Amino acid sequence: MSSHYRISLDAMGGDHGLSVTVPAALESLKKYDDISLILVGDEAQITEHLTQHSAADNPRITVRHASQTVGMDEPPALALRGKKDSSMRIAINLVKEGEADAVVSAGNTGALMATARFVLRTLPGIDRPAICSQIPSNNGHTHMLDLGANIDSTAEHLYQFAVMGSELTRAIDGIEEPTVGLLNIGQEDIKGNEQVKSANRLLKAGHLNYIGYVEGDDIFSDHVDVVVCDGFVGNVSLKTIEGLAKMLSNELKKHFTKNLLTKLMALVAMPVLKALSKQFDPRSYNGASFLGLQGIVVKSHGGADSFSLANAISVARKEVIAEVPQKIRHRLQALVDDEQQAKAS
Repeated sequence: MSSHYRISLDAMGGDHGLSVTVPAALESLKKYDDISLILVGDEAQITEHLTQHSAADNPRITVRHASQTVGMDEPPALALRGKKDSSMRIAINLVKEGEADAVVSAGNTGALMATARFVLRTLPGIDRPAICSQIPSNNGHTHMLDLGANIDSTAEHLYQFAVMGSELTRAIDGIEEPTVGLLNIGQEDIKGNEQVKSANRLLKAGHLNYIGYVEGDDIFSDHVDVVVCDGFVGNVSLKTIEGLAKMLSNELKKHFTKNLLTKLMALVAMPVLKALSKQFDPRSYNGASFLGLQGIVVKSHGGADSFSLANAISVARKEVIAEVPQKIRHRLQALVDDEQQAKAS
C-alpha cells in the first residue's frame, strides 16, 4: 500500500450536502497530509463552494462531475437502477476502478449498501455485508455489528459477522486476539432464540477468541472487543444508546443552569463535564464500516456536521492503511484451510 491514500467523497450526500462535505474535506486534508480527496457531485456547485473557502486550486482535491443525486428517502432499488450517474454511484465506481482506495458517503444507507454491494461485490465466503461501528466503552471502545444491514440474519451470517468484526479490530486496534461476544438476553446456554443458540454453537467451534453470550450492559464493558448481533437488534441498540446520550446531555444542561448555585457548580465541574462530553460525543464515533465488501465503504450519519464527517473520512483512512478487506479475505481463507485440515486428520 502506498503512503498516499485516495478517498472518494459523495459530496452531495447527507442532509446538508456541500455545506458540510466541503468543510469536512478541507478539515481532513489539514489534519492528514497523506490523503487526497475526490469530491463527486455537481461540478459547478462543488467549485463554487471550494472557491468560497479559497480552496478551488487545492492540488489534493479532484472534482468528478455527477449529474444525479440520491434522495435520503429514495428506495434503494430505484437508486440502484435509475441513478447510475449519481454522486453515490460514481464515488463507489472509483473504488471499483482503482482510482480511489475508499469511499465515504453520508447519503441514504439502504441505497449506499445496495449500490456498494452491486458494484464491489462481497468477499468470497461472505453472504451479506454488515454495518460495523465503534461504541464507547469503559476503557476505549467496542466494535459492534450488524447495526442494521440485515434484519433476518441466520446463524451462519452471525458467525461471518464475528469473523469480520474480529479481523477489523485486530487490524485497526492492534489487538492480536480480540474477544468476541454474541449479544443475547442472558449468559446461560438455555437463553435466546434458536438463531442465537445455533450461532453460539458455530462460534464455539470456530477459531475465534469467543467468550460466549454477552448482555446489553456488556457493550460498554472492558472485557469484550467485538459484539455480534442481528441487524434489527443492533440498530435498535444503537438508536437507544444515541437517544440515552442525548437525554443525559440535555438533563445535565437543564440541571446545571437551573439557578445561580447550580451554575457555580457547573463552573467547578466544567473540566469533568468537558472530558465526559468528549468521550461520549457521538460525533467522535461517526463513521460506520460496510464490512464484507471487496472495497472500503464508510457510511456517515446523514445529519452529520463537518466535524462528524471528517471523522468518517478518518475511519476510511485507517481502514485503507490497515488493508481491512484484504485481511478479512485472508482470515476467511485461513479458516477454510483449518477446517479442511481438521477433516483430513
